[in-house]
Amino acid sequence: MKLGTKGRYAVMALVDLAGHSNGQPVSLADIAERQNISLSYLEQLFGRLRRNNLVKSVRGPGGGYLLQRGTAHTRIADVVLAVDENLRATRCTPGSPVGCAQDSSRCLTHDLWEELGNHIYMFLSSVTIQDVLDRRVLGAARSRTTAGPLEGARPDSVAL
Repeated sequence: MKLGTKGRYAVMALVDLAGHSNGQPVSLADIAERQNISLSYLEQLFGRLRRNNLVKSVRGPGGGYLLQRGTAHTRIADVVLAVDENLRATRCTPGSPVGCAQDSSRCLTHDLWEELGNHIYMFLSSVTIQDVLDRRVLGAARSRTTAGPLEGARPDSVAL
């Protein structure tokens, strides 16, 4: 499963916004330049973020955007869901009795992928913008890249 650009860019932009705000609005042009994201794409994303009460806009000279809630109260899952990014790993609609197999049944691996989607959601719900700014999400990813292959794993199966 791969998180799409809408979710990734929205998270990148809000972390940038939070890191450069100092209580003052930040312009989308500045975020676009620092993050190398198209300004028009950011405008679309921020429209969704504003409608979902994650950011507020400030008009006029020196205007831009501010986080609606504090960094410690803005969860990554909320950001991803606000821009309509899908967090599920199945082709089926969650909770639906109809599955994705050709005969509308659930495939044998359905529960595996649905549970993976639940774990991703729970993880992203447990991480805030402040956690990212404070680099409190480096644990396992950093040790895996610096420590080599996981014990007992085939070398070609380590990358996720």
